[in-house]
Amino acid sequence: MDALDVARWQFGVTTVYHFLFVPLTIGLSILVAILQTLWHRTGNERYLKLTKFYGKLFLINFAMGVVTGIVQEFQFGMNWSDYSRFVGDIFGAPLAIEALVAFFLESTFIGLWIFGWDRLPKRAHLASIWAAAIGTNLSAYFILAANSFMQNPVGYRVNPTTGRAELTDFVAVLTNKVALITFPHTLSGSFLVAGSLIVAVGLWHVIRNRDSADTAAYRFATKFGSWVVLVSSALVVFTGDIQGKIMTDVQPMKMAAAEGLYTTESPASFSVLTVGSLDGSREVFAIKIPYLLSFLGTGDPNGTVQGINDLQAQYASQYGAGSYTPIIPVTYWSFRFMIAFGMAAAAIALLVLWSQRKGRTPTSRWLLRAGLVMPVLPLLANSFGWIFTEMGRQPWIVFGEMLTRNGVSRSVSLAEVLTSFTAFTLIYATLAVVEFKLLVRYAKAGVPDLTPAPVDDDTDDAERPLAFAY
Repeated sequence: MDALDVARWQFGVTTVYHFLFVPLTIGLSILVAILQTLWHRTGNERYLKLTKFYGKLFLINFAMGVVTGIVQEFQFGMNWSDYSRFVGDIFGAPLAIEALVAFFLESTFIGLWIFGWDRLPKRAHLASIWAAAIGTNLSAYFILAANSFMQNPVGYRVNPTTGRAELTDFVAVLTNKVALITFPHTLSGSFLVAGSLIVAVGLWHVIRNRDSADTAAYRFATKFGSWVVLVSSALVVFTGDIQGKIMTDVQPMKMAAAEGLYTTESPASFSVLTVGSLDGSREVFAIKIPYLLSFLGTGDPNGTVQGINDLQAQYASQYGAGSYTPIIPVTYWSFRFMIAFGMAAAAIALLVLWSQRKGRTPTSRWLLRAGLVMPVLPLLANSFGWIFTEMGRQPWIVFGEMLTRNGVSRSVSLAEVLTSFTAFTLIYATLAVVEFKLLVRYAKAGVPDLTPAPVDDDTDDAERPLAFAY
């Protein structure tokens, strides 16, 4: 083990942990804004209760996301200084805009939304949550644009004197075809997470608190969240299909690794299950669906999909000796776990809708257990999706330009990286417990009581008129 290994583990752990909060923040910001819009348009009190209820869960998650996201920025300079030096001119631009524009827009209007109840005009207060939601999504886009440069570098040139990548076309970076499809795919996955949380909390109250005066609000929440899950699942499939075709074009090795495809095929079959050799160089056993991989990768059932071994030989000839193959079991299984967990969440949403057909009230304890597990499933799907995205790019930190091993800080020792990795992991574990307890506590508390509190009468007893009872 050396500093490179630990730095990769630290970045992987902190990134995956941070992304547990990101999709919920992105999705809930829009959904809470929709709920408040429904209240503004209809005046129905249940929408106001649900806005404040899920808005509180959104704020808890947002705060945790900000705390864990700050660490990401520091790691570039601390553990990956050679990488930062190489792509700083390009990578820094979208991140700077994200911080100076999108994040401040988001934070400012979240503050107005929190403290503006009964202080701002209703329309202005509604506009503040929509502005915060727009800021959240803009923030996501600029970060994804930066990440997409690592997957498909565009709009730059490498200065032969300094050896650094220099920005030549910022519009090309923002309109990178990888970013243009990754953003709606990530947004769809975020709605999948947020909708699942709305379903889980609403279903718990519907089943456990059947006699509550707010049952109608919880029933609406479960239906609303279930439809969000189903629609977002369809969008995830649609955008994922386009993303797969772009991935085949710009990163053919990632597609080959996702399918465990060792030799070039035309047509290529989709692997339902593949067992490879221990060294990851060949296929031993596989269950396949004919033509499907060609269609997913190229749009043509008879299209050609390049194999791992052929691409390895091509890259070795193009970039020099070395291995250009990612860890096949990681890419293969993370791709399938991503799909499986997402489909499982959609299946539970269907069951929830079915259980409430024609005004029925669900009573099944098994459905309740499935509903409580439901938010975890899309979180796992999102996490495995990002693991696949980043691990499938290996050994490149910037595809075709810089290897991961060349991006690590040369002045940072193994002991220093190991110390920070251990500290961050322990802190994040503590934050995970805090986040979970806060979400559970406020989720169990239910929607707020909107009945105005009685005004305290501070009249002094000496000033009260005497009352005599006859």
